[in-house]
Amino acid sequence: MRLEPEPSRWAFPPAESADEHGLVAVGADLAPGTLLAAYRAGLFPMPLGRTDKLGWWSPDPRGVIPLGDLRVTRSLRRSLRRYRITANVAFGEVIDACRAVERPHGWISPDIRDAYVRLHRLGWAHSVEAWSPAGELAGGLYGVSIGGLFAGESMFHVDRDASKVALVALVGRLNHGGIERLLDVQWATEHMQSLGAVEISRSGYLARLKVAVQQPTPPWPR
Repeated sequence: MRLEPEPSRWAFPPAESADEHGLVAVGADLAPGTLLAAYRAGLFPMPLGRTDKLGWWSPDPRGVIPLGDLRVTRSLRRSLRRYRITANVAFGEVIDACRAVERPHGWISPDIRDAYVRLHRLGWAHSVEAWSPAGELAGGLYGVSIGGLFAGESMFHVDRDASKVALVALVGRLNHGGIERLLDVQWATEHMQSLGAVEISRSGYLARLKVAVQQPTPPWPR
């Protein structure tokens, strides 16, 4: 069951007003209602560099993974048999593991971590976990689900291919029901492109988003 939070007290500028870096606004808060309003408007939060200032972004081009074009290599197919997959069993552990990954510009601050945990408890943020044969958390991902949109936030692995296996499981879940859905990965990095991510224009993304958020939300375990 999902609970609709209190509406945000903030109003975002349109995504089309972003600067050349994709920055739309600075400030606001990380209340559940604010986060949902941002995603529905095509924005996502990320701190500005190493400052405490919160930025709201809408990059152009935008990275998405067409669900029918996910690249599953022969070795990845073998890895699919290696892990046990769950959803929403260890959301806090997944986001903590994503936070622990060393990145040039790590963005999962304690405030952001707490904000997504709150969103998860309301039924809007979800995790997919890959467990090793020994029962240890080997990889996973998390993101926000609104209608037909899944906005991927981060992924991690400690064992080979574990995060990719979680992504394959996510795509399988999103493909359920025959409804076209939108898998947003923010930026089509080289790694994401190797998995099938492509770049689309901001206007194209916003057009698809408008349709996606009106679609039925796939069932998620609680």
